[in-house]
Amino acid sequence: MTELPELPEGFVFGTSTSAYQIEGAWTDDGKGLSIWDTFAHLPDRIIDGSTGNEACDHYHRYPEDVALMKQLGAKGYRFSVSWPRVQPLGFGEVNEAGLDFYDRLVDELCEAGIEPMVTLYHWDLPQELEDRGGWLDRNIAGVFGEFARIVAERIGDRVEHWVPINEPNVVTMLGYATGVHAPGHQLLFDALPVAHHLLLAHGRAAIALREAGAQSVGCANNHAPMWPATDSDADIGATKLFDQLWNGLYLEPMLLGRYPVDLAPFMDEFIEPGDLALIRQPLDFYGLNYYNPLKIAATPEDAELPFEQLPIVGYPTTDFGWPVVPDALREWLITMRARYRAAIPPVYITECGASYGVGPDADGVVDDQARIDYLDAHLRAVAEAVRIGLDIRGFYTWSLLDNFEWAEGYTQRFGLVHVDFETQQRTPKRSFDWYSRVIAATR
Repeated sequence: MTELPELPEGFVFGTSTSAYQIEGAWTDDGKGLSIWDTFAHLPDRIIDGSTGNEACDHYHRYPEDVALMKQLGAKGYRFSVSWPRVQPLGFGEVNEAGLDFYDRLVDELCEAGIEPMVTLYHWDLPQELEDRGGWLDRNIAGVFGEFARIVAERIGDRVEHWVPINEPNVVTMLGYATGVHAPGHQLLFDALPVAHHLLLAHGRAAIALREAGAQSVGCANNHAPMWPATDSDADIGATKLFDQLWNGLYLEPMLLGRYPVDLAPFMDEFIEPGDLALIRQPLDFYGLNYYNPLKIAATPEDAELPFEQLPIVGYPTTDFGWPVVPDALREWLITMRARYRAAIPPVYITECGASYGVGPDADGVVDDQARIDYLDAHLRAVAEAVRIGLDIRGFYTWSLLDNFEWAEGYTQRFGLVHVDFETQQRTPKRSFDWYSRVIAATR
């Protein structure tokens, strides 16, 4: 512990979750259906045939989970608000019972000395809105802005940080382009309007949050360094294109008010006057979700897409099969600063974690040394980036609890706390104890 690289004074150690992945209570107290409620009940969509109907039952067990965070010593907790729990249809009538839940949760966090970071959209779109076009419908941006206002007016006086939309690139690509995630569309490049509408919604929500008194509004974008498979012109060109689709399509509008030069012609047909100014709202922080770099290769001319992702070999992998490359986090942080310089506000690592499926041994100990090694190495990468001058304010692990991991169901475990999904028993892992010691030592 004494060898942990020094991090700046006031550095926030936190942890993260999302509503659909942990809350359960999928029809309790007036909650409406989300696209994930629908998607998870379809055959062959979730690898183990499971759903988030109960998940971690956080809706009923949140005091226990906040107590775990207090035991951990976490300074911050990033969680999301379920849109259909607050507005069952996504518009119109407000479900007061849903708002009451988040009111109680925020009170519990504040009493425990934990700063709430609230994500307004972590993928659980109300099904009624999807039936009306979902993120393909430009009008959804204004509807989302109203949802942001409703939530901020209820809990905004106690929320430290706000994130309008989690990982818009994942929503666009996995939800609408390839169909791996809800709502399951396979539109490929025809999903580009979704990206624009998500960005418009980000802007509408940022305005609504500030009008309601929010002092810290940022984002939580998933980014990855892009590695060409070879030094051929074709692979380098394919990598540049995918880098713009995955990284630049969201960074540049948010920070610079423009789309990447190679993508701009494809986006022009969706843009109306004032759109880019609306998207480019002042950000008080930039939230980075990091997991691994991506290796990209060009595909044959007759392929459906002009790029493909290849495995990265020579590194250990998580149970998800993702390569563990801590230095790529430092690489991306430096790349982001080099590209955008003064436009980059202070950075929070809003997600970083790994899936390892080890469970309790005969003595009830969850010995997840691999997760400890993963987090230690990534914190060292952050500390090195700070040392060379990057303004990084915090690190939120993914995740507090083992949870429903989207299309992977319950087959992947990211938590600092092991959850027995049959009994709902929580068991802090060795990584929990390690992270707690890191927090205490740094303070």
